[in-house]
Amino acid sequence: MSDNAVNTTSQQETLENIFDICGRLYSEMCTNKETDHGTLFEYMTELGRTMVDADRASFWKWDKRRHELWTTSATGVDRIVIPDNTGLVGKALKEGCVIVTNDPYNDPDFNKAVDLKTGYVTKSILTMPVADVNGVFIGAFQIINKNGDKGFDEVEDVRRLSPAAVISGLAMESESFLEESHHDKLTKLKNRMGFYSDFSHRYNKALEENKNISLFISDIDKFKRVNDTYGHNAGDDVLAFVASLLEGECTDKEAVYRWGGEEFIMMMVDASLEECVAKAEKMREKIMNSPIDADGNVINVTMSFGCRQFDPEMSIEDNISKADEHLYTAKETGRNKVVY
Repeated sequence: MSDNAVNTTSQQETLENIFDICGRLYSEMCTNKETDHGTLFEYMTELGRTMVDADRASFWKWDKRRHELWTTSATGVDRIVIPDNTGLVGKALKEGCVIVTNDPYNDPDFNKAVDLKTGYVTKSILTMPVADVNGVFIGAFQIINKNGDKGFDEVEDVRRLSPAAVISGLAMESESFLEESHHDKLTKLKNRMGFYSDFSHRYNKALEENKNISLFISDIDKFKRVNDTYGHNAGDDVLAFVASLLEGECTDKEAVYRWGGEEFIMMMVDASLEECVAKAEKMREKIMNSPIDADGNVINVTMSFGCRQFDPEMSIEDNISKADEHLYTAKETGRNKVVY
C-alpha cells in the first residue's frame, strides 16, 4: 500500500471517529437522560484528543473568584486544582497565547506534581487559552502526549483543535451564566432558582430512594432595625456573615439557600425531624453568640427557626409553607427560638 493510500485510510478513520463522537453526544443530548455541561466537556476533550491524535485531553476551568484552575480529566485523580498563576495553563491564560512544549520536564512552568501523583509520564503538551464571545479568557484546552515520534505543531494542531475549543468555550460561558443565575451575589449562596434546580435533581432522587428529608426556614430577628440603625451596608454585612456561618456548618448531606430577604432555608438529607431541630438549635446559639463586624460596627443578631420533616405527599411549596408557619409562631412568641 502506498504512503498516499495509508494517509487516506488514516484520515478516513479519524473522520469516522469524529463523526462517532459527535453522534454519541447528539444522541445523549436528545434523550431524557439527565446531562450537564460536564458531559459536553467530556465529549469535547475526547474530540480534541482524536482530532490531533494525542493520548489525553482536558478542559481547565478558571475560577477567578477563588484564583484557581481545575479539571477532572486527569487519570488517577478525581479533581486537580492549582493556583491560577502556576503551570502551563496559568501561563497560557496570563499571556493569552498558545503554549507548546515538547520537553516538559525541562520547562520551568511545567507542574510535575500530577505526574508524581499518578505515575503518568508527560512527553509533550499543547495548551490553548479559551475565551468567551467577548474575548475574555475563561479556561484552557490542554492536549497531552502527541502519538508517534513528533511533538505538537503550534499551527496545524491548533487549527485542528479549534472547533472543540470553541464549543467548550461557549459551553463554559453558558455554564457560568447558569451558575450565576442560581446564586445570590451578596451571600454567594444558591438562591430560590438554585433551590428548585437542586430539588429537581438531588432531593427528588433522595425521596425516590425513600430517604428522609428535613428542613428549616430561618429569619434574622428585627433585621429592619439593623438597616434603619446602622445602614444598608451594615445590613449586607450581617446577611453575608449569617450566610457564611450557616454554610460553614453544612455537611455533605446538607445545603443552605437564601430564600429571600433575610430568610434562609437549610435542607437535610437522611435527617429526622429531631436531628433538624438539634441543628437549628445549634445554629441559633452560634448566631446569637457571634459578634458581627457590620460596616465598622460590632453588633449581635438573633434568628428564629421553623422546622419540618418533608412530606413527599405534599408539594414543595406546601412543605415550606408548613415550616414557615412554625417560623411565624417563633417570631410571634418572642423570637430567637426554634419551633417545630
